[in-house]
Parts: sequence; structure tokens; C-alpha cells
Amino acid sequence: MLHRNTIDTSVVPPGERFGMWLDLVARTSAPLRIESPRAHDFTALADFIDLGPIQLVNYRYPSMDATRTRKLVRRSDPEVYVLALTTGGLGLSSQSDRRSEIRAGEFTFYDASRPHEVNHHASDPDHGLATSIVTLIPHAALPLPPQRVAPLFAAHLSGKEGIGALLAQFLIQVVDHPEQYHAADATRLGTVGLDLATTLLGRHLVAEDAVPTEVRRRALLTQVQAYIHQHLGDSTLSPQVVADAHHVSLRSLHRLFAAEELTVAAYIRDLRLARCRRDLTDPALRDQPVRVIAARWGFGDKAHFSRVFRAAHGTTPQTYREERSDPSRIVNPAASTVNPALAD
Repeated sequence: MLHRNTIDTSVVPPGERFGMWLDLVARTSAPLRIESPRAHDFTALADFIDLGPIQLVNYRYPSMDATRTRKLVRRSDPEVYVLALTTGGLGLSSQSDRRSEIRAGEFTFYDASRPHEVNHHASDPDHGLATSIVTLIPHAALPLPPQRVAPLFAAHLSGKEGIGALLAQFLIQVVDHPEQYHAADATRLGTVGLDLATTLLGRHLVAEDAVPTEVRRRALLTQVQAYIHQHLGDSTLSPQVVADAHHVSLRSLHRLFAAEELTVAAYIRDLRLARCRRDLTDPALRDQPVRVIAARWGFGDKAHFSRVFRAAHGTTPQTYREERSDPSRIVNPAASTVNPALAD
């Protein structure tokens, strides 16, 4: 499982919770001055997940106002950018003469090495919690010139469409289900998150060519793979359909997958087979006919499905199901090639 470090103020008495949170903030690389109308009972949670090139922090806290002053910057310079996704409540972000209102489903971006203000209020100020997922990106890790990203400080960036939506889904999946990933996946996941964040920022720059070509390639690959996952049950899904959905030529799509171990068609096929294998061995689906399971994952023709399945596994779908329903037989099912950043 991914390594996580959780700070939960509810483990101490109500009167000590705000002090515990202030101690946590003071120990961070970018300390802030914090005020809250609920300082008398500040029940808050912070989950830190290290992903190699980036770090994620999943926050839940009462309404608060935070300021990073010039004095605090001089005391400690973390040299990190902050890309924050508001998931609940209403935020206000201010830096470099820009001030933006940030609603749920929107990102804001700022430089922790410069003074800034962040206000985040819960929808229910008396009892509710404000929630956000913060991505900490070292200056040296973001492959964009500092002078180019400065106009984006304190801007609001959509997390509901395009690359922004994909990045938001990725962050939510990782922080909500870290147990679904191995510790060895951390760096790969961090690279995926960094590529998506870089591409999101690049889309809001005057010229997207500021984003390195390889970063754009990896981000597009992640976007294409996510699209395939979402439309796997559509029997018409094909490399041409995928190319058209992303406004690229079929040749460009094949070039995109050139560095991968599978072609586009093979990626779709293997992912469909993996879903079928899972359902064939699910006791809750024991009464569902093979053809129904095959159709659910895009194999509209039962005979075609049987041929593809036998070619991949050396047996028919029905035999595969029966063998794995018999506890006296030990079988190691084949594993599919699936991007760990998009695993269900």
C-alpha cells in the first residue's frame, strides 16, 4: 500500500485541537498564520501521501483563513508550487495582485515561496468541514519556466472538463483508495500526476509549447487510457473511435502507443479480457451467462469472444469459470497490462 502519514486532531481534547494543528503547520516547510472561528474545537484531518516527484495532502478542516507573510517566507523557503483542488466548501486564493474565488471542483495554483493568502470556508460554517486535495510540486520538478507560470498564481482552473477533470479524478482516486496501490507504484503515480498537472497549467498559458513534448505525450496517453476505461463496454470502441474522440489522426494514436508494450487494439482487448475474467470468477455473477458478461465488456459476438479468450488463455470462458469455481483446483490467472494510475 502507498505510504501515508495521517494527522488527526480528534485524538486530543477539543481545547487542544487548534494548538495541535498550529504545531503541524509550524513544522511544515511552508508555515502559515492561521485563524479560525472554530478554534475552540478544531477537528481536522490531514493525510500526506508521498508519490516521489510530488506529494499529495488530503485535507478536512473547519473554516479557516491562512496567510503566508514575507516574514514567514524569509524564515523558510520550501521552493514548491501548490496546486489545490477544492472538493468541498468555498475558497479564496490571493497572490501577486490576483484574487480568485475557488468553488468545489476547481483548482487554484500558487507559489509557496511567495506571500499569499488562502481562505477556505465550509458550506456549513458552524458544523461542516472544508475539504481539499493539495498537490505539492517542487520548483525543480515542474518543467515550465517560472516566469511563464507566474500569471497563473491565484487563478482558478477548472477541474470539471478536459485535463482538469482527469487530474481531479486521478487525485481523488489516489487519496480515497491508497490501499489499491503498491508502494512500488508511488513514483509512477507521481509522474502521471505531475504530467497531468503540467499539461493543465500549460493549457492556460499563452503558448502550450512551453510544455515539453514528452510531458504532453505522457499526459495524452493517460487521457486516452482513461477514455478507453470509461468506454470499455461500448462494442464500437476501436482505435479510430479513440483517435476521433481526442482529435488526433490514427497514425498519431499509434505513435502515441509506440513506446508501450501493447498496441491500441491490444490494450483494449486485454483490458476487456481482464474485466471478463474478473466477472467470470465472481461468485455473485455465477448465474449470469457467459454471453452477458462478454457483452457487458464490449464483446458483442459470443463466438468471437470465445476465440479471443481461448487464444489468450488456452481454454474456453466456460471452462475457465468452472475451473476457478472449484476450490480444489489452484490456478494462477493471467494478469492484464493496466496502467496503475488508472486501476479500478
